[in-house]
Amino acid sequence: MSRVGAEAAAEVHAVVSAAFAARPVLDPPADALSETPESIARALSRHGGLLATVAGKPAGALLFAPSDGVVFLRRFGVAPEAQGAGVAGALVGAALEEAAKGGFSGVVVLAREELPDTIAFWRRHGFAEIRRHAPYVELARWLPRAYPAPDADTMRGLGSQLAGILRAGDLVTLTGQLGAGKTTFTQGLGAGLGVRGDVTSPTFVIARVHPSLADGPALVHVDAYRLGGIDELDDLDLDTSLDEAVTVVEWGEGVAEGLSEDRLEVRIVRATGSDAVDEDPRQVVVLPVGPRWRGVTLI
Repeated sequence: MSRVGAEAAAEVHAVVSAAFAARPVLDPPADALSETPESIARALSRHGGLLATVAGKPAGALLFAPSDGVVFLRRFGVAPEAQGAGVAGALVGAALEEAAKGGFSGVVVLAREELPDTIAFWRRHGFAEIRRHAPYVELARWLPRAYPAPDADTMRGLGSQLAGILRAGDLVTLTGQLGAGKTTFTQGLGAGLGVRGDVTSPTFVIARVHPSLADGPALVHVDAYRLGGIDELDDLDLDTSLDEAVTVVEWGEGVAEGLSEDRLEVRIVRATGSDAVDEDPRQVVVLPVGPRWRGVTLI
């Protein structure tokens, strides 16, 4: 797998032409079929692309097209003779790495509505639909951002900053080891939202509602550790609608995803993996999921 420029235009064009010619006939035809080595060279000279080889032969390719803080993957294709060999997945992984190194917030692709297998491929690789404009489906995979949290004050500060981009109906899932700082992070989030009451672990009550002291959304603080499933949340006697609140679910991974296709997954991890807590500062890793976060700048 190589990052390439205009010097690889002939190889990239050969892959793109073969890959798109092997796809079902579409109306209107795929724009990629009108590409020439010269047009591919111009695109590569602007932003580059990737070229995958198998046994020394060009097997897969794509073009990068940055726009508004994200990078679009254009002309993504695998030569017919190389399909089924993992080339497409390797291209996706390499593209995500390049986007992260470039500081982009996410990777976006366009797929034709008439090609459900192609849409399913992108979904399997963590992409989610963010909008449709016929005949295209736009799918995105946002990239995580990591922030150092060497102490409790910093952890609260990160939570407070995150509150600045949240609105009613938003879902935040929090994961991390016991004592990692999930509740500390939520305390900062509650302070940033300006809610009433001390934010403490809701382990024994499962969920606690903190009303806003101003005109903002309430904070619903949930501990999912003892929940058998997120359906049990519906059985709780909450005095506010989740659509009118910011909901934070500790231990929410694998449980809370059913609440919303849009969420922020916040994972608190130890920076070095040491078992010595005092010698191992945390990192807060924030991953946006879903169309809600298109164009939203994280903390």
